[in-house]
Amino acid sequence: MTIFLLALIAYLFGAVPFGLLVAKSRGVDIRQKGSGNIGATNVFRVVGKGWGIFTFTLDALKGFIPSFVFPLIGKVEGDWGVLFGLLAIIGHSFPVYLKFKGGKGVATSAGMLLGVAPLAVAVGFAVWLITVLISRYVSLASVLAAAAVGITVWVDPREESTIIKCALSVMALLVIWLHRANIKRLISGTEHRFGKKK
Repeated sequence: MTIFLLALIAYLFGAVPFGLLVAKSRGVDIRQKGSGNIGATNVFRVVGKGWGIFTFTLDALKGFIPSFVFPLIGKVEGDWGVLFGLLAIIGHSFPVYLKFKGGKGVATSAGMLLGVAPLAVAVGFAVWLITVLISRYVSLASVLAAAAVGITVWVDPREESTIIKCALSVMALLVIWLHRANIKRLISGTEHRFGKKK
């Protein structure tokens, strides 16, 4: 299988709107509920905890499979997994199936990181979890986790690939940029806290 075909499949696979499909299976158009986002957090809030976790897992697999499995299928070495993973994240955030209006890429990014940079994902998850427990803001946790990943990959002495460092930095910036509306609400004090009813 050619690299070009794998890259195309990575994008199309990443673009599958699992959050929308999971919610619709429960009779809910997730785009019309809660924050309107198709990601796992909104599914968690609107449809239920179990369905939110299920969506997160599916979205994470969208990043892990292209970054870890696709290089094995294509029998390519080096940093190709990063490229496939990034294309999956782009697909999730800008899905062709939904007129390029998708999720914010947190779960898909976590899956991609697990495939190419496990230390970075461990640090990112720790930052995310601690921030959620302290502040109850999922958006703030996601932004700080993305920043932690971008920093960790540069200070990790075991990570020698400049391509991976740059790619994960771009990924972190993309996640932060996709949370720009949340950042504005955090600053204004109107952001929704996790576990708190509106």
